[in-house]
Amino acid sequence: MSRLGVLLSGRGSNFQAIAARVSAGEIPAEIAVVIANRPDAPGLDAARSLGLKAVSLPSKGLDRESYDRQLIATLKEHNVDWVILAGYMRILSAEFIRAFPQRILNIHPSLLPSFPGLDAQHQAFDYGVKISGCTVHFVDEHLDHGPIVMQAQVPVDPSDTAETLSAKILTQEHRIYSESLRRLFTEPWQIDGRRVVFI
Repeated sequence: MSRLGVLLSGRGSNFQAIAARVSAGEIPAEIAVVIANRPDAPGLDAARSLGLKAVSLPSKGLDRESYDRQLIATLKEHNVDWVILAGYMRILSAEFIRAFPQRILNIHPSLLPSFPGLDAQHQAFDYGVKISGCTVHFVDEHLDHGPIVMQAQVPVDPSDTAETLSAKILTQEHRIYSESLRRLFTEPWQIDGRRVVFI
């Protein structure tokens, strides 16, 4: 059974959605550790309330490479197979990505390659798109760039604000992140160019 290491910086709502599916037996994996780079991240308390190992590993004042070496060591200590980014607000170093090749997943709140980076929902809303959404992808050494596992579309209604659009996208994030994990752990797949193909 795959052992997951979850990285988060805030409330970890995607982590909580995944944890619920793991607990229900719908994702054949176990959450080995939840790590936050911010000591006050509410996701840590959420993990502890579920009886999971929760680790505060503050990143403030550390350069990316130094911090990521600590992060790698902590994940290895917990025998983690897959790294799940759930609202983790730091860019990973090349060294980190090489430590877990094709085993790091992220969810981004836009239909990549549109609107990478921070505040993607607001970027999409301000641009005036009619359809937005979210993307589950493998993490590579470029920002919001790796092969795409799954996407979900969300219509942008005339009555929407950036906040209501964000809430609609988040609902789909919770659905497709868990579904992506379930499929990756139960179905054969391969990476073909930039596509994750389920066989």
